[in-house]
Amino acid sequence: MDKFPLYSDGRIIGELTADRESLYTWFEARCRLPGQGLWCAWAVGEREELRLGVLEPAGERAVIRRRFSDRLTAPLGRLLRGEVRPSVAEAEKWEQMGDAIHLFRTPALREALRGADGALTRKQGDCRWIALPYDPKRPFPLTGMFCFAKVRCIQGKPYTVYQFNQEELPVFP
Repeated sequence: MDKFPLYSDGRIIGELTADRESLYTWFEARCRLPGQGLWCAWAVGEREELRLGVLEPAGERAVIRRRFSDRLTAPLGRLLRGEVRPSVAEAEKWEQMGDAIHLFRTPALREALRGADGALTRKQGDCRWIALPYDPKRPFPLTGMFCFAKVRCIQGKPYTVYQFNQEELPVFP
């Protein structure tokens, strides 16, 4: 049985276990729910993610136990962590970033983000996300932090997305 941290908004809130059994893998997630509403557990791998399902409240904690075939788990690649997310994807409220001086205290971040055309930002809980337009023909945005980036589509366009905690430290995606 392998154990992994279970995250919500960059904080560890519980544990995900994965137990291989023949052609199947059992996943079990246990945590304190991060808030009101329905929450889903996800297995996050090197290549893909797998939605495990809605966590069921059990006293002060929540739990889900599910079994998936190798056909469904193979695309994950090596399992990295678990995540808890709202069961209904909340519409992300991205805004134009404007001047980074107003968003960050860290001089290096302010300087690196100065004049970032088309940059977007959003805040959720204690974390702030920055989305920088991505063009594979141009230098990678925030090159020194490339290992913290996740390339994804926002409003139909490719962006590199970085997440920072309240201390303005980058969080692994």
